[in-house]
Amino acid sequence: MQVMMLGLPGAGKGTQASRIHADYGIPHISTGDMFRAAIAAQTPLGREAQSYLESGRLVPDELTIGIVRERLLEPDAALGFVLDGFPRTLPQAQALDGMLKALAKPLDCVLYIHVQEEVLLARLTGRRLCKSCGATYHLVFQPPLRAGRCDVCDGELYQRTDDTAEKVATRLQQYAQTEPLVDYYQERGLLRQVDGEQEIDSVYDEIKRELDRLQSRSR
Repeated sequence: MQVMMLGLPGAGKGTQASRIHADYGIPHISTGDMFRAAIAAQTPLGREAQSYLESGRLVPDELTIGIVRERLLEPDAALGFVLDGFPRTLPQAQALDGMLKALAKPLDCVLYIHVQEEVLLARLTGRRLCKSCGATYHLVFQPPLRAGRCDVCDGELYQRTDDTAEKVATRLQQYAQTEPLVDYYQERGLLRQVDGEQEIDSVYDEIKRELDRLQSRSR
């Protein structure tokens, strides 16, 4: 099963993709996580991408396409995948079409998690992550038991540099170019819109119903 997550930053794509991975056994392929790992390791790709990510700008297509192509060739993606954070532009979508055609693995479904921009701004500026284990919290919606400390490992919590109000506003403006993707995948009959302003479990229930229908049709 080849699935793609579509939506603005903070819509919950990563959270829901992780659940899909756990339930359906297909790898969660997140371009954001791959770039952050490359930055932490200070690889040439990581150093090149760092300036874009820290300023809230989109990483250029050629960098993003290259890292996704390499990931799709790894053995665990042979039986399917859930893409999170790619494509973000029409040229990227067209490049993805070419990749998947060559691999004989076309997309089965594009899950569009729709959330209003003002809701996303509140979500992202309140997000905090653990420096030690990477656990995610929110100052309003999912606060830690102790301010500034992780419930899991007692590590220090921090705000990502691209989660400040100014950077989030820039990211949302940049991601406005993803809007044509909604029409692109709608016209191909692949788009399934999900209400991302529900509780996290309710969002996943809606997603799971759609994926279960896909699986039942393929049997």
